[in-house]
Amino acid sequence: MSRIFISTVCLIAAVTLLSCQPTAPSTNIAESRSASTPDEAKKAPATDLAALSNRLVNQVAGVKEGDIVLINGGLRNFELLENLRTDVRKVGAFPLLTLDSDRIGKKYFEEVPEKYDSQAPELDLKLATIATVTIGVDANEAESLLSGVPPARFAAIGKANEPVAELFLKRNVRQVAVGNGLYPTEWRAKRYGMSEEELSKAFWSAVNTDYSALQSSGEKVKSMLATGKEVHITNPNGTDLKVRIEGRPFFVSDGIISAEDVKKGGPAVSVYLPAGEVYCAPVPGTAEGKVVVSRDFYQGKEITDLTLTFVAGKLTAMTGSGPGFAEFKAAYDAQGEGKESFAFIDFGVNPSFSVPAASNLGNWIQAGMVTVGTGNNMWAGGDNKISYGMTNYLPGSTVTLDGKTIIEKGVLKI
Repeated sequence: MSRIFISTVCLIAAVTLLSCQPTAPSTNIAESRSASTPDEAKKAPATDLAALSNRLVNQVAGVKEGDIVLINGGLRNFELLENLRTDVRKVGAFPLLTLDSDRIGKKYFEEVPEKYDSQAPELDLKLATIATVTIGVDANEAESLLSGVPPARFAAIGKANEPVAELFLKRNVRQVAVGNGLYPTEWRAKRYGMSEEELSKAFWSAVNTDYSALQSSGEKVKSMLATGKEVHITNPNGTDLKVRIEGRPFFVSDGIISAEDVKKGGPAVSVYLPAGEVYCAPVPGTAEGKVVVSRDFYQGKEITDLTLTFVAGKLTAMTGSGPGFAEFKAAYDAQGEGKESFAFIDFGVNPSFSVPAASNLGNWIQAGMVTVGTGNNMWAGGDNKISYGMTNYLPGSTVTLDGKTIIEKGVLKI
């Protein structure tokens, strides 16, 4: 999944990011899902929604009197969205609540003329000039909802919305996203070899983790990485990649936008929940070697042995197999300049979340997880503004920093 942090007040922009990721699936999975049914919406909440809302508003985002807060989510989370709107207003801030659904996304591509894909997003641009905080809750359900949509449409919509993402970062809008590619759904639980109940329990436990402890461990990892010059990533599947990091700023997603983060601005004021990552945009042009993703999915179709070759920081060759590979590559090929640039390295540091190793699928936050990608890296402190982003999880990897092992076979050693 690509991670292009932008307010999801515009569903079409959100759908674009998810589809071109695939905002977000695994290396490149489109994370569009179906709207909850009324019966599903009535299920007992998996966590204390009142406490969660209070925490998101007051502790995570630090909403203050006078803030203008954009809130977005779907029907399944409507009680949480109601709580968020109320809690925002309780501190004297001004909420704007918008709803997403898979049906809206699907109908766009079925009924809206293609000529409007590249239309300037005037409403989102105006909202981006006044918003000070965004809180988005993963709203999608169906894994392959947009399968078959021409890749050129995703590329056009993404290109049109690039100025919106740039403006949010430029204005240091505090952004909170709940989901992080792990929101419990039936299909995602099957992917990880878990029941939906098991994934839900693990997800909400990670969302509600002790942020102060996570902040401490994240800063420890950040401090060590900040002193290094070169990272070397290897994996039994054939991955062998070197990239330089000297002088590059590292960021920690620890679940809280602190006062220090606010002073730094830009990527420092974005939080992805469940949290637990340390990441950076490495020295441009230095990625050399090969990345192999043993198993992933695009629009619900399996990809196996995805192999990416990097020379001087550029993706120069891509091979793979499985029913999803051709569509994935077509989506990549439809994108513009910048899609091929090595974008980021990301290390998971959350010890309270894990998925069965047998799934061969990764996630952002699990302690010892390694994630790399191409394309957009503004969220990681880079300057590549393209709307497209490819994300590649590398579970079970070994990482050395200037020759010293910091992750060994997926186990964090720091």
